[in-house]
Amino acid sequence: MPAPVTDAERRRPVGVFDSGVGGLTVLHELLVALPHEDFLYLGDTARFPYGERGPAELERYALEIGEALVERGAKLLVVACNSAAAAALPALRERFEAGRGIDVIAVVAPEAQAAVVATRTGRIGLLATPATVASGAYESALVAADPHLRLHAVACPDLAPIIQGGFPYDEQVVDTVRAYCEPLRAARVDTVILGCTHYPLVRPMLQRMLGPGVTLIVPGAAIARRVESALRARGLDSPQDGEGAYDFLCTGDPEAFRRLGTRFLQMPLGEVVRVGLGAGVAA
Repeated sequence: MPAPVTDAERRRPVGVFDSGVGGLTVLHELLVALPHEDFLYLGDTARFPYGERGPAELERYALEIGEALVERGAKLLVVACNSAAAAALPALRERFEAGRGIDVIAVVAPEAQAAVVATRTGRIGLLATPATVASGAYESALVAADPHLRLHAVACPDLAPIIQGGFPYDEQVVDTVRAYCEPLRAARVDTVILGCTHYPLVRPMLQRMLGPGVTLIVPGAAIARRVESALRARGLDSPQDGEGAYDFLCTGDPEAFRRLGTRFLQMPLGEVVRVGLGAGVAA
C-alpha cells in the first residue's frame, strides 16, 4: 500500500513549461480552473523558437526542463509546448511517470480529442510549427480516435516568432496569417486545431480569416480538466482555501519575459528568475 500523501506534498506546485511565453495561455486557464493550486512556469526563451529544431534536440530540452521543475518541487508536469510534446512526450513519461510517479500532461491529445468531438464534416485543419507538423503527432492522435477523419496540416514557421516578438501587428503580419489560413479555407475544413500555444493570441484574426462557421480548438480548458483529474486521482490536489501562488522562471531576459508575458497571461507577473539549462544557456 502506498504511503499516505502529506499536506506538504499536496502543496507543491504544478510545473508548466513552454519554449517561450506562449504557454502562458495554458497557464491562464489553469489559474482560472484551479485557483487553489500553486504553479511554477518555465519559459525557455534563450532557445526559442522550437519550431525548426529536430526531435532529438527537443527531447533533450524537454528532459532538462522537466528535471529543473521537479528539482524545484513540481508534483505534476504540464508540457504547454506543442513542438516539445510532439517530440518528447514518450521520453518524459518514461522518466517522470514510470520512473518517479509524476504525471506528465501535454497539449496534443486533449486538442485532438476536442477536434474529433467538434467536427461535423470530418475535415480538420491544423496550424502548427514545422516540427509539430513533421512529427505527425496530431495525425496519429486523430486517426486513433477516428480513422475516417482527414487532417489538413499547415506548417507556420513565422507565426510563433511574430507573436513572441510583441505587439502591435502590422499589415505584413496580417498578410502572413492570411496566407497560412488560405489552404484550410480551400480544403473547406470546419474545425481548426491551433497547434501552438502562441496562436490563441491571434485567435480573433484567425477566426475572421477562416470564417465564423469554423471551430477553433485551443488547449487551455482541456488541459486544465486533465490536470485537475490527475491531481485528484493521486490525492495531490492542494489543501489550500485561498488563491495559490504562481511563479516564473526563464532562460533568457527576465524583463523581456515579464513585459510580454503580462499580455499573454492577462494577469500580473511578479519577479521572473533567470535560470541556466544546458550548454549555451547562461545562468
